[in-house]
Amino acid sequence: AQISICRDLPNIEVITFSVNGISDLEPLNQCQNLSELYLRKNNITSLNELFYLKNLPRLRVLWLSENPCCGSDPHRYRMTVLRNLPSLQKLDNQAVTEEELSQALVDGEEITAPPARRNVENGCPESTVSSAAESTTETESELLNFSLEETNKIREELGMKPVPRDKFSSFSPRGTDCSCKKRNNVLNAILLLMKELDTEGLEIVQQTVGRRLQAFRKKELQEE
Repeated sequence: AQISICRDLPNIEVITFSVNGISDLEPLNQCQNLSELYLRKNNITSLNELFYLKNLPRLRVLWLSENPCCGSDPHRYRMTVLRNLPSLQKLDNQAVTEEELSQALVDGEEITAPPARRNVENGCPESTVSSAAESTTETESELLNFSLEETNKIREELGMKPVPRDKFSSFSPRGTDCSCKKRNNVLNAILLLMKELDTEGLEIVQQTVGRRLQAFRKKELQEE
């Protein structure tokens, strides 16, 4: 999955892209106001992707767990992340301590270059099939909890009411249901983009949504 949309959102503060098959973080290096980034269960294979986050001055919360880059040594993984992103206050839902930051200078690896991209010249980026297959084994309720929690966090930032759990299930990302997953991705993108709008822009969105809802309801009545 591509996150190139982020290049056009330099003022975005919270990004939620969990369970989306993302492998490349380069578009995020423009997001200078980014403070929270949720990326669990994607296809990020190399910790060198952190290179693109090193110059984000406000980044305080990062959730990167359950990506291939975490490897089999959780201590080394955490130390490397903290060595390169020492301003983090929370990593993978666990508070960062002063002791860890000191230890990271010893045990963590300094990342000085972005990851080498393979196969991009040939027009066939690295396959993400395996991660998609793995994600289908995740229980739907677990997916729902994380997506709901993260989406509601964005909605709270926007001053919107949280989505009730029973309403949320209709656009939960299911590995076996592409249309539901696509709808969830679109919804998250819309919620993120709305943060960039002023009052006039939000009123236009409100009017457009109202018209769309009226059209849908009219169509439903006709079908009945």
